[in-house]
Formats: sequence, structure tokens, C-alpha cells
Amino acid sequence: MKQYEYSSEVISVTATSQSETKDCSVRAFATALRCSYDAAHTYVKEKFNREHRKGVYGMQDRLVSLSEETQECDGIRFDLNPIEDIKLKNIYKVHGELIERRKTVKSFIESFPAGTYLVLVSRHVFTVCDGIIIDNRGEEFRPTRRVESACEVVVHPTAIQEELSFS
Repeated sequence: MKQYEYSSEVISVTATSQSETKDCSVRAFATALRCSYDAAHTYVKEKFNREHRKGVYGMQDRLVSLSEETQECDGIRFDLNPIEDIKLKNIYKVHGELIERRKTVKSFIESFPAGTYLVLVSRHVFTVCDGIIIDNRGEEFRPTRRVESACEVVVHPTAIQEELSFS
């Protein structure tokens, strides 16, 4: 069973992608929406105030505020549904005492095996789609990173898909 995909194999290389660094937020949106890197780059620049060659700060708070209305990127309409903080914690019993701990990436995938999610860990964001991590090379051996927050990405069916479902 495939558990990991490289974002560079999902996203087509563009002049913009080759000139960028610290672009995990752009790659996460491009892989979650299956849209072009350039479209995701424009979306993240406009909605998250991302500067060229710099990361996004305050992404979790911005995702929450953007969840209030349907979003659009490259003609793809989608909703952002932040995952409640309590669902991102595991409860363990240690010496008779209940202890809450943040889920790891591995336990997040076990809890959310279906759907598309933007997963935020310390200073990084990536996509989990139907249990498969889509991230940069070199990140695949880090399943114990703690999940700080996550947001489900729900893509609206296109008009063509809606027509086919009524046929």
C-alpha cells in the first residue's frame, strides 16, 4: 500500500516553482486541489499574504477565517473545514491518570483515513489525501511529528460532474 507521494511528482514544474523556496503552503494547496503550482501560488499570495521566497505565518488562524465562505482557486470551488482541536489529541492512561497528547502524523492518518487535509506541523504544512502523505522529498521518514492543526479541504463537484450524476 502506497503511503507517500512526492509533491514534485504531483505538481508540474513551472518557472515560478523553480524560483521559490519555503513554499510548502503553495505545494500543499496545489496537491490538495490538484491544481497548477502557479494557481496555488497566486491563491496563497492573495489569501495568506505570502511574500516571494518566504513562508506563511499565522496560517492556522487564516484557515479558520477563510472557512467562513467557499473559496476558489483556478476555477476549483472548495470549502475549508478546520478540524476541532480535541480531535487532534489522543488520550492515554498512564499510572491511572488520563493524559492528552497531540496526535502524530501517523495517528492522524489512522483517525482520518479518508478525505483531503492540510496538515500543519511545526513550521511546515503538507497534504494528506485518503491516507497518503503528499510532501517534499526528505519528509517521508518523519511520522512522529506532532500535528498542530489540520483542515479538511472539500472540493465542490464541477458542473460537468453534477450533470453526470443526474444522468
